[in-house]
Amino acid sequence: MYKGIIFDLDGTLLDTIETIAFYGNKALEKYGFEAIETDKYKYFVGDGAVQLIQRMLAFHGSHDEKTFKKVFDEYNALYNSDTFYKTTVYDGINELLKNAKGKGIKLAVLSNKPHEATIDVIKRFFGENTFDFFYGARAGIPLKPDPTSAIMLAEELEIEKEEIVYVGDTSVDMKTGNGAGFYSVGVLWGFRDKKELEGSGADLIISHPSEILKLFK
Repeated sequence: MYKGIIFDLDGTLLDTIETIAFYGNKALEKYGFEAIETDKYKYFVGDGAVQLIQRMLAFHGSHDEKTFKKVFDEYNALYNSDTFYKTTVYDGINELLKNAKGKGIKLAVLSNKPHEATIDVIKRFFGENTFDFFYGARAGIPLKPDPTSAIMLAEELEIEKEEIVYVGDTSVDMKTGNGAGFYSVGVLWGFRDKKELEGSGADLIISHPSEILKLFK
């Protein structure tokens, strides 16, 4: 019997692709690069801000370390100035969270977004009491898909790994959930497609948040 759900954040709970693309393109344009279409950012994200900027610059054929640092610093400054801009909650998420809490299911978030930004957006869109724990990228702890942070979170929730459903939208998430020994659920409303989720070992693929609660009946 499952007792808890750990969610990815971007592409799972929140639609942030417009936010990321807006600030990413602002940073690129400041240093002479052309903007990149928003849909391409869906394949740049998922592995943290460093990889995001590296992929943006690689798209333009740039691998210069000095340029990377300038664009990286500019992107972070822009993003941190207004982490909520253009961000929305996916349809059905609030209802899912309300119903899950009503059933006594423990809820948590695990993201590769910087930790402070993770805290900011969760408090803004979900309040402080929706999730039992929520963590972004923290110094000294490997990013997903390394399962270290997921295992640590399960210990904080005081739930056995076999009792946890891990929900995400990318191969990074499926590898994280599987690596931690969770039941991994891939979602189709996020940034990646069914083929990627199947290929990365999803135990279940769903198209609407309400389907998650069926696992708890």
